[in-house]
Amino acid sequence: MRVDRPLVELVARVGAFHITQRRMRDAQRRMEAAADGGEVTEAMRADYLAEVRRYFESFDAEARAQLRDVDRRLGRANQIQFNLTAERGVAVKRIEGTAGVLEALRALESRAS
Repeated sequence: MRVDRPLVELVARVGAFHITQRRMRDAQRRMEAAADGGEVTEAMRADYLAEVRRYFESFDAEARAQLRDVDRRLGRANQIQFNLTAERGVAVKRIEGTAGVLEALRALESRAS
């Protein structure tokens, strides 16, 4: 069977990834060689597509789990930043309030002396 353009494009797209899993890497090499030779059997095609699906569905699930984890951690970091900003605002108001009292105290004390 001749190699069709969508398969060649998929092989190139998959080949752009750094694949560390031996099974997927071997399937990729076999398909690249077959595609370069211009002949891919239906069985080779089906095996390759199944391996790509297996690898990339797993890869996708890992990436989505990582994204959820990062989003959760960012949410916590944002909450901490929000809480610290609010706490800072309270501290500034306390400083302003106490500064006013201390200033009034100094004024009274300077009049008394």
